[in-house]
Amino acid sequence: MEAEERRRRIVEAAREAGSVDVGKLAAELGVAKETVRRDLRVLEEHGLVRRTHGGAYPVESAGYESTLAFRTTMHPSEKIRIAAAAASMLSDAESVFIDEGYTPQLIAAALPADRPLTVLTASLATAALLAARANVTVVLLGGRVRGGTVATADHWAAGMLSEFVVDLAYIGANGISREYGLTTPDPAVSQVKRQAVRASRRRIFSGVYSKFGAVSLCRFAEPADFEAIVTDTRLPQGEAHRYSLLGPQVLRV
Repeated sequence: MEAEERRRRIVEAAREAGSVDVGKLAAELGVAKETVRRDLRVLEEHGLVRRTHGGAYPVESAGYESTLAFRTTMHPSEKIRIAAAAASMLSDAESVFIDEGYTPQLIAAALPADRPLTVLTASLATAALLAARANVTVVLLGGRVRGGTVATADHWAAGMLSEFVVDLAYIGANGISREYGLTTPDPAVSQVKRQAVRASRRRIFSGVYSKFGAVSLCRFAEPADFEAIVTDTRLPQGEAHRYSLLGPQVLRV
């Protein structure tokens, strides 16, 4: 098997399963483990995967983005902790934007139920979750519904959001980098996220450790735009400190 074809199959396997293991790939492809490690290094240099100890996972890009259903299976305990910590930072906010994605959905579920809130969101799942609460007024942004994330996007959603000023925005991203900022694969989604950053007085980013250092197609914000970054303890303390030097408080939970 040629190297190009082998690497294509590795990327396909990573995207289908969510991660790949060096040993299993070597057995399936009939090559040495070192050959697989070399392939993973090349794929990482091209921004298609990120290596881990013993394997790799796919990087989301303009050509590949995981679905909301798949995200619920990845790092669930870390995301629950992150969501609880982010929700606890609500403070005196009365109006909140909640981004699309699974971690923001968990943040919505963790918001206090004993006080009135106005919540703006592009996520149909989050809107349905919060609409059942008596104290919450839900404003669902209109637009094209993306099947993978079950959320609205495009200029309709961004334009509607531009009419509001919200106290606090909970923002997610497909990647966050000190060099390239916060990124997402889809320009239509980037448009909404960028407007959410503009429309909010306070902003909190939440995401698991694997988001850090990942870079996707569309940049919509910088770490310095956020008062806080909430992640899990698998982000090294030294790296968390480097992000904190850019301005935000970094919480590892």
